[in-house]
Amino acid sequence: MSWIAEAFAPDSVVQALLILCLAGALGMILGSLRVLQANLGIAGILFVGLVLGHFGVSIHPVIQDFARDLGLILFVYSVGQEVGPGLLASLRKHGLALNALAGFVVLGGGAIALLLSRVGGMPMAAAAGLFAGATSNTPSLAAVQQALKLMPHSTEALVEVPGMAYAVAYPFGVLGIILAIAALRFAFRVDPKSEARKLEALKEKDAPRLQGINLEVRNAEVDGEPVSRIIGEIGGGVVVSRLARAGGPQEVPRSFTTLRLGDILHAVGTPEKLERLMARVGAESPVDVREVASGFTSRRVVVTRRNVIGKSVHELNLRDDYGVLVTRIIRTGQEFSPRPDFDLQYGDVLVIVGTGPAIERLAGELGDSSDRLDQPQVIPIFIGIVLGILLGSVPLHLPGMAVSFRLGLAGGPLIVAIALSRVGRLGPLVWHMPLSANLMLRNIGISLFLACVGLKAGEGFVATLLDGGLYWIFGGALITLVPLILATLAARFIFRIDFLSVAGFMAGSMTNPPALAYAGSLAPSSDGPIMAFVSVYPLTMILRLFTAQALVLFFS
Repeated sequence: MSWIAEAFAPDSVVQALLILCLAGALGMILGSLRVLQANLGIAGILFVGLVLGHFGVSIHPVIQDFARDLGLILFVYSVGQEVGPGLLASLRKHGLALNALAGFVVLGGGAIALLLSRVGGMPMAAAAGLFAGATSNTPSLAAVQQALKLMPHSTEALVEVPGMAYAVAYPFGVLGIILAIAALRFAFRVDPKSEARKLEALKEKDAPRLQGINLEVRNAEVDGEPVSRIIGEIGGGVVVSRLARAGGPQEVPRSFTTLRLGDILHAVGTPEKLERLMARVGAESPVDVREVASGFTSRRVVVTRRNVIGKSVHELNLRDDYGVLVTRIIRTGQEFSPRPDFDLQYGDVLVIVGTGPAIERLAGELGDSSDRLDQPQVIPIFIGIVLGILLGSVPLHLPGMAVSFRLGLAGGPLIVAIALSRVGRLGPLVWHMPLSANLMLRNIGISLFLACVGLKAGEGFVATLLDGGLYWIFGGALITLVPLILATLAARFIFRIDFLSVAGFMAGSMTNPPALAYAGSLAPSSDGPIMAFVSVYPLTMILRLFTAQALVLFFS
């Protein structure tokens, strides 16, 4: 049985993998247990890590740091890849309110840290360390330590104080936000799945799905007018996909095709636009043009060819070159009208009307390969992560600040992933990640991160509690909870923001990926938490770094 001893040899890679996988599996099981209609979800891994760490289970520090940072990178990068295409729409909807509230959370935490020092008698170095740990923001700790080194009469012992305070406050900084989200859900009897349905309904209202309608030309004013002029008069956003002449064959109309009294046309657009078109053209027809025998058919084609990405439907000139028409574009579950400025991305689904042979020929040009769509683009993932690490390592300088800060391994990969997912393609590289691959990377990443954090924090957690650390823990809890609860109540009752977006905001205002993972696990089908998280993350990260350094440089 010597192989067992070798497998569990202290500080070996095999031992580290066994412990991390064990913590992940047990944590998932613990997180799935329901108590009072609630469960820990992904946060169960953190609790298992704390228990294992308390009882002396550990792995080599170098391996632990590597696994923790790798997990964090995989998690935030996959999050950025998913939310990038829809981020601007999210910012337009709640961005200003959420960022204002996130700024309040950051500055409120800084104010409490200042009070702990000025009123509570806590050394400012310790208060600043609590500010970083209570918000689980490691870059803030580095900023505090760098600022202390610039202070006159600074000593090595003084520089170590923020690290001790950070370690004491960190566990509750991670757990407190998760518990706050769970408490909010319990206190207001929120059903996350119901909230997800309501959020989806709001999205539907803001961006209604496209519909089809059959119209008969009865208005003499449009007799002889080209289709393009009629569409322009109602403001665009409508596609006329089929046209049946009285007693004649069907055709796919072009921009210069003229309308005649008695024509029956099939149009696709939003309900509002279709109402305008009907008022301009005539009335709804009981005849469904699509059911009338003709040589035309409708088919969905997936964009998987690299040379098409970045081009618009207008640039492809489909009507003239293929004799077909695109009636709608489906991207990440949302339907869009093929506007002239709407550029295609990898994985877009085009609904095409035309003859069978023409559509088949076009499908070959667009790719239409489900196998290729499901295959993750591995090289772009590696390149994106490298670019994210480099961006996170660049020292940034703010006016009036004596020291620099960095976005770190969380901010850099997140911002790069968002940017690349919006670009879609650079040369032969396509930044597309299938949903299944995205979820796999995300879950593996956050599991590694939580397991490592729990193992590290569990080593001295109980000892710190029993050795006079209760005051620091209490101070850290105040920094974590007080501003967060006030901002959350304002978001919920003043700004009327849905629960899932509030949960994502809570995680983002604390730059806390584990809390985001927990919020996402409440309603896996909704992207509300992730959108809110990335909406506030950049401002929060910069403001936390500035506030942490300001506590030391301006108030010591």
